[in-house]
Amino acid sequence: MGHVIAVAGKGGVGKTTLCGLLIQYLCETGRKPVLAVDADANSNLNEVLGVETEITLGELREEIERAGVDSRYQIPLGMTKQAYLEMKLSDAVTEEEDFDLMVMGRTQGQGCYCFVNGLVQTQIQKMQSHYPYIVVDNEAGMEHVSRGILPKMETAILVSDCSRRGVKAAGRIAELMKELDFKPKQTGLIINRAPGGELDEGTKDEIEKQNLNLLGVVPHDDLVYRYDCDGKPTVQLPADSPVRAALKGIVEKLNL
Repeated sequence: MGHVIAVAGKGGVGKTTLCGLLIQYLCETGRKPVLAVDADANSNLNEVLGVETEITLGELREEIERAGVDSRYQIPLGMTKQAYLEMKLSDAVTEEEDFDLMVMGRTQGQGCYCFVNGLVQTQIQKMQSHYPYIVVDNEAGMEHVSRGILPKMETAILVSDCSRRGVKAAGRIAELMKELDFKPKQTGLIINRAPGGELDEGTKDEIEKQNLNLLGVVPHDDLVYRYDCDGKPTVQLPADSPVRAALKGIVEKLNL
């Protein structure tokens, strides 16, 4: 079964950027193919990876939900909704040379995300035996963790910025995983966007209070911001990028 790496943390701390660079590192070091899962309704992992997606699971849900009501969504005659869903699910996986990408996406109208969440869960379960590594970029907060969307996880990476609030959010997610008896083989915290790659005493104190295992620190880099503003995939950062170097050192310590 594939080694599931779940990345979580509060919004705006750079989870998706680090996910993209982690996927790139795994591919470059021969741990491929990787299944990349963007399990955030507000999806943008594809942009970090420089990939165009054909359809998201949320959009597929719309096709099924509105078939027969909206003329834009038609199921072939003689085919059930379930059969059509099974046929279209393969279109929701974007295939690249070294990795495949599945995107949750959002629904267009009102309604619960339970159906889409269920699709994410069942698809990971069905596909995980085909990939040595599965990297899941979770939504901000704890919903996916609390709902048990992931069938299992071997490695849990919590991401925070230098703020106490970010570290506290990571601590709450770690506690929730314990309550749900997830038992990943390894769990750790990455502090992202640290000025000069250094932590102040307040941040260190909060990490200790939350009883979190600090995996490492990724420095702030203006080039990441410029790439984002220019619409350039983050995985195209130069080889000597301090962000890439820091993440490489962290991942090597994880012994994936």
